[in-house]
Amino acid sequence: MEAIDDIRSNIVLRRVVERLERGDINGAIAAMHLEEAAFRPLDEAIRHAFNGGGVATIEQMPTLRDPNGHQIVIRWDARNLAAEEWLREHSATLVSNIVADQEAAIRAALAEGLARGDNPTRSAIDIVGRVNRVTGKREGGILGLTAQQAAYVDTAREELLSGDPVAMRNYLERARRDKRFDRTVLKALAEGKPLPADAVARIVGRYSDGLLKLRADTIALHETFSALGSSRDIAFRQQIEAGRVQAQHITKTWRHTPQVHPRAQHVVMHGQVVPFDQPFIAPDGTTIRYPHAPGTPTRHTIGCKCFAEYKIDYVAKLTI
Repeated sequence: MEAIDDIRSNIVLRRVVERLERGDINGAIAAMHLEEAAFRPLDEAIRHAFNGGGVATIEQMPTLRDPNGHQIVIRWDARNLAAEEWLREHSATLVSNIVADQEAAIRAALAEGLARGDNPTRSAIDIVGRVNRVTGKREGGILGLTAQQAAYVDTAREELLSGDPVAMRNYLERARRDKRFDRTVLKALAEGKPLPADAVARIVGRYSDGLLKLRADTIALHETFSALGSSRDIAFRQQIEAGRVQAQHITKTWRHTPQVHPRAQHVVMHGQVVPFDQPFIAPDGTTIRYPHAPGTPTRHTIGCKCFAEYKIDYVAKLTI
């Protein structure tokens, strides 16, 4: 959310409009400065979660002792090659994908606007949002949304502007709409009149903000579990590489966290135990090193709250 707010606040609308007036969509996108550097707050949040997960894993490990009974000192090494490689590759891939998706969504929206003959200023504002006179910040727009979400916003706008009762009622079924505007929409339906353009702009702007919050929450959940899952796995690998524990003495158990809409496959996997160096097997045959492990198909990661429970068998069967 901070990254999107930073991008919005640094956009000079006039420059975007000037390029749209020339039909230069690429130039308009370039004027929005959708740079990877703007997503440093997200990058730092992931780094913090990753390191926090590594430290917590080490702190929860049982006391390890050498053959002479002396306690073995174990630490989380955030500068370990595997740790740094995960952070570098994961963050870089995530941010580049977000930027690429942003550009695709904006390019599609602008192309459709030009094809309809929309006013360049209106097209630009529909992308970057309108300035809230109270906060001084831009709100609404499709910045930060996926291409699919941006399409939802465009469809919602068409529904409300159409004046068609069926289309307007369809808008009232949208889960992420701001329900405070429902009375306005219902009044227009009762009177059989289309909504004024300025009212539609406000309503759609809040709907867009709701979708942005949904995407932020989705990314936050996914990236938190990815960072914690990877840091736990790497923390154990660090101890194995240092000779403090052997992989053959470690097992992993899949733990499913109950939720409103659980994945049936993950419910079945709850309690599945495998050796440390072997993957879990999903009912559909997918091999998963641990929940949210790199390379795991999105059908097994988005919205998933599962985690791996590690056990060092030779130390009093203590669970970590």
